[in-house]
Formats: sequence, structure tokens, C-alpha cells
Amino acid sequence: MSASNLTIVFFVYGLAFFTMGLVVALEGGRASDRRLRHALRPLAVFGLLHGLHEWMEMFERLGLTSAGPGQALWQGLRLAMLSFSFLSLTAFGASLLAPTEAARRLSLSIPVVLVTLWGLGLLALRPSLSLGSGLWEAAHAWTRYILALPAALLAAAGLIAQQRAFRRAGLTTFSRDSLWAAVAFAWYGLVGQMFAEASGLPPSTVLNEALFLRVFGFPVQIMRALAASAASVFIIRFLRAFEVEAQHHIAGLQAARLQEAERREAQRGELLRRVVAAQEAERQRVARELHDVTGQSLTALGLGLRGVATTLQGDAPALPAAALKLRQLETLVSGALDELRGLIADLRPSHLDDLGLAAALRWYGKDVQQRRGLAVHVEIEGEPRQVSGPVRTALFRMAQEALTNVLKHSGAADAWVRLAFAPEGLRLEVEDNGRGLAAAPPGERSAGRPAWGLLGMRERAELLGGCFEIGARPGGGTRVVVTIPAAAEAVA
Repeated sequence: MSASNLTIVFFVYGLAFFTMGLVVALEGGRASDRRLRHALRPLAVFGLLHGLHEWMEMFERLGLTSAGPGQALWQGLRLAMLSFSFLSLTAFGASLLAPTEAARRLSLSIPVVLVTLWGLGLLALRPSLSLGSGLWEAAHAWTRYILALPAALLAAAGLIAQQRAFRRAGLTTFSRDSLWAAVAFAWYGLVGQMFAEASGLPPSTVLNEALFLRVFGFPVQIMRALAASAASVFIIRFLRAFEVEAQHHIAGLQAARLQEAERREAQRGELLRRVVAAQEAERQRVARELHDVTGQSLTALGLGLRGVATTLQGDAPALPAAALKLRQLETLVSGALDELRGLIADLRPSHLDDLGLAAALRWYGKDVQQRRGLAVHVEIEGEPRQVSGPVRTALFRMAQEALTNVLKHSGAADAWVRLAFAPEGLRLEVEDNGRGLAAAPPGERSAGRPAWGLLGMRERAELLGGCFEIGARPGGGTRVVVTIPAAAEAVA
């Protein structure tokens, strides 16, 4: 083959590996598999360095390098670049074969062992050969035997392992690309590196480039270039698996988001149904309270007044009995008014509108303590300020719901209600020293049905642009935290 044609072969050979290294360097970071992402970095280094090495050999064969003292420096640079490129390929294969992070760190000892053997071999060659009597040729042959051949076979084994990983992930096409890349690297190592430059180092004295040319009729560089081009093509092709993987990941996220949206919409619908049912239940309760307590009190009051009127129509001795009856009726009216005020306070406490959120929480804590026996400690932090109606109502209702849950489910003796006024927003905490959360996730009852009280609190907080959290309290019990940022508070 003419020198010009061989120059083209070296150019294509170098271009194939350099292109592969450049593409791997640009695309390798997109792999979601950390093991593969780490392994592709030394492969990129191998491709770039090996491509540059082949171009350096092309320039040398074209006679563009300087002779004399500079020639030794040039040859030393070539040898260093060739050896470091194959060490990078070794690291690539070893990393692909390492199943864990600890094994990957251990696999880095393989390039260290190889470079140690390579260095000891060069030291052994130096006394028997001089710079002008084939030392560089022997060094290149030794590099191919001790570094290139193991590196290529290790890379092939690693790519076979990656092919199995692709197949397990359902990426059949890319698993085939990985397998063909393994075949190309194995051919590149077994054949391309065994036929080294002729030198005084066995077996290159017989098994060399000249023998390959005589047997096959074309230079071994063509075979190396074909193997390099095939390996580069298949490596670049299986890099497209990252794009497919990213698309699958995006599709999965979109499906999960859609599923979550549907779930939340179903919960919103169920919550709306529950809210309507709760409104109707509250109306029934109010009607029952008015009928059973206030209505009966007013009926008794009417009958008592009629009796007093009848008594007053009689003689003067009946006046003391009429006065006693009036005092009884006064007590009855006072009791009816107390019941009516309690009913009105449960529906909408006047403290909330007249005195603000902090005063309403203090009043409600005392009321729960008096009526239900739960010791409620209300703490106000920061300087109280005027809070908008929607936020004020929402936080009060959430405190009500939280204390109701404490009374119903926790068995606690004490509860703490903390309201913090801070520049960044409002923070409401309700804690108890009861039994704590059940094993079910927050927001789920033990029977698997949604806890609509907690869900309603979460919805209230999110509608105001805030955040709702529920968790275990240190030392036992449950903690509910609601935060409303200042920006959301202002908008509300």
C-alpha cells in the first residue's frame, strides 16, 4: 500500500476514536446509572488520546516530525500517550464489571498493576537496547502486549456486562449495540495488538506487522481502523439509550403526575361531598339543639308566664308564689341564653372577629378545658398583628379540628397551641402528649380510609399558599404544623 493511502488509514483510524471520545465526553454524563456514568469518563479519555496518538504516527510517517534531539522527545510523548490511553480503556472495562461502588474503587487497582508491570518491563529493556537500536519499537510492542491487549479484552467483557444490563432494562436494540461494540474491541485487541511493530522483543520478532501484510495482503492498520470504526459506531449508537431512558423517565413522571392529579381530584370531590354532608349535619345539630334546649326552655317560659298571669288574677296572698315563679323563670331564661350563646360561639366565636385570632385561640382553649377536661396551653409568640379574614378563619378552624382530633383519638392529658407571628409569615402548632400517630401514613386511618379532617386541614393550608405537616412529637404524641407565608397572607 502506498504511503498516501496508509496516511488516510491512520487519519480514519484516529478520527474514529477521537470522535467516539468526544461524543462520549459530551453525552456520557446523561446516564442515570452511576456505574455507567463513571465508566464512560475513562472511555472518553481513551478515545481522545488514542485518536491523537494515531494522528501523531501519521505525521511521523509523512516525515513532518523533526529529527535529532527532538525526535526522542516526540517518541517519548507518543509512547506516554499510547500507554495512558490504554490505561484509560482498562479503567473503562474494570468499572463496567464492578457491580458496586466499593468494587469500582477496587477495580482501579487493575490499571495500577498493569502500569507497574509496564514500567518494570521498560526498565528491563533499557540496558539491552539503545535509542538508535530499536528501543522505541520494542517499547511500543511491549505497550501493546502488556497494556493494549488486556485493556481491549477487559473493555469487551465490560461491554458484555452492560449488554446484559440493557437487556434487563428492556432496551434490546441498545443491548445488541453494546454486544457488537464488545466484539469490535475483542477483535481490536486479539488481532490488532498482537501484530505489533517488528522489534527485538519476542514475539514481535516474528508476529509483527510485516507478517500480517504477507499473510493477508493488507496492513494491520486497516484492520485496526475497521475495528476502531465499528467500536466507535456501536458505542455512539448505544449512547442514544440515555435519550430513550430520559424519555421513559419523563413519560413515567408525566404518568405519575397525571395519576396524582386524578387522585387529588377524586379526593377533592370526596372532600366536597363530605363538606356538604358536614354542613347538613351541622344544620341538623343546630336544629336539634334549638329544639331540645332553647325551644323547650322557651316553651317552659311561656307556660310559666301563663301560670303567673293566672296567679296574679287571684287574691293578694298568691303574690309570693307568683314572685317565686318569676325567679324560676328568670333562671330558666338565663340558662337558655347561656345555651344559645354557646351554640352561637361554636358556630362563629365573636372573639375571632372582635378581638383577633390570638384572643379567639385563648378563649377556645379555655372553653375546651372547661367543657372537656383537656388542659390546653395557648402560647403566642411575636407581636400580634391584624390578620386577614380568610387566614384568620382558616387557622382557627384548623386549630379547632386539631384539638378535636386530640380529644377523639389521642387520649392526651395536655395539648399545646402555639401561634407565632413572624416577618416571614404565620406558624400554627398543635401538639399533644397522647398515643401518637398510628402505623398508617399521615392522612390515612388505620382502616385505610382517608382522614378527612386532616385532608381538610391540608386543603385549607394549600388553598392559602401555605404548608401543612403532621408528625410525631419528641417525647410522644403528635404535632401538627401549619405555616402561611407572608406573601400568601397578604394575597388572602
